Order: sequence, then C-alpha cells, then structure tokens
Amino acid sequence: MAAVDPVRLPARAARREALLDAADRIVRRAGPTASMATIAAEAGITKPILYRHFGDKSGLYAALADRYTGRLLEDLQSALEAGRTRRDRVARTVDAYLAAIEQEPQVYRFLVHSDEAAPAQSQVRSFTRRLSALLAAGIAAEVGGPPQRASAWGHGIVGMVQSAGDWWLDTRGCSREELVSELTDLLLGAYGTA
Repeated sequence: MAAVDPVRLPARAARREALLDAADRIVRRAGPTASMATIAAEAGITKPILYRHFGDKSGLYAALADRYTGRLLEDLQSALEAGRTRRDRVARTVDAYLAAIEQEPQVYRFLVHSDEAAPAQSQVRSFTRRLSALLAAGIAAEVGGPPQRASAWGHGIVGMVQSAGDWWLDTRGCSREELVSELTDLLLGAYGTA
C-alpha cells in the first residue's frame, strides 16, 4: 500500500472542491440532465480524472448531494429556531424550504428527480430522515405526547411540504407567500375550520 503524502493532501482537497464547483455549475444549468461528460468538460478535464477524485459517478453525485443538503438543513434549522410563535416557526421553515427550491430549481430537480443522480438518492433520503427527526424533536418538545406521534408528524410534514413544493415549482399555481400561508394553516389545524 502506497504511503499518503501529507503535503499533497491539501492540494488534492482543493482540486476536489474545484471539481465540485464545476459540477455545481453544470447542475445549476442542466438540472436532472447533468452528466459526467458535461461536468468533466466544464472542469476542463477528462472523465477519468473525475473518477480518480470521486471513485465513480455515485461518489461525485453523493458529494454534491452532501453539499446541497447540508446547506439546506442548516437554513431550515435556523428558520425553526428563529420564530417566536408556533405559527411563525412553521411559516419560516416552510418558506425557507420553498425559497431554496425556488432559488435553485435545477439543483432540486437534480437531487429529487434525476435518473442520472440516482446514486445520490441515499444522501437525499438521509437528509429527509434528519429533517424529519429535527421536526419530530421540536414537535415533541412543544406539543408533547407519544414519541411515535412526533415522528409520524415530522415525516408527514416533510413529505407534504416536498410534494406541495413539487406541484408549485411545476405549476406556479400561487405565489410562494400564498403557499406558505396555506401550508402553515394546514399544519396548524385550519383544515377542519375552513
């Protein structure tokens, strides 16, 4: 086994980040149609060099998914912690999610709907599980009740907001503000009083 040169590690890490930046540019332009060939061309290299840095397509797409979902999870956690009332926290969190997919619709489509990015789906599932757990912890702390209720609600909320976000990106059937208001009402129980 060859020894690792500690001097070359920072340069390799910087090169990897530069390649991820090139991949990011392609995904933002091409969304679900991004491919290894277009990413390599954007970076000015050949596909084998991409493979050398990421192992294979799944390694590259997993690194991209980690980059995107990590940033989004931080934004959502900040939104959850920023509100003073339950309604404000819900509205801020839903809005943060919808704002993210509105600002980067191609990234969202790449992560969620791309056959090409299928190898990164485990990172996306991991993200939704972490977000669901985060919501469940907040629900349990605020509302109480059995832990399975908080978990069911957390997962249900994530699925509902993601599905509504898909519909909204495709149709723009209402403004983001209107969708935030409608989803917040639904989550806070206004459905039975409408």
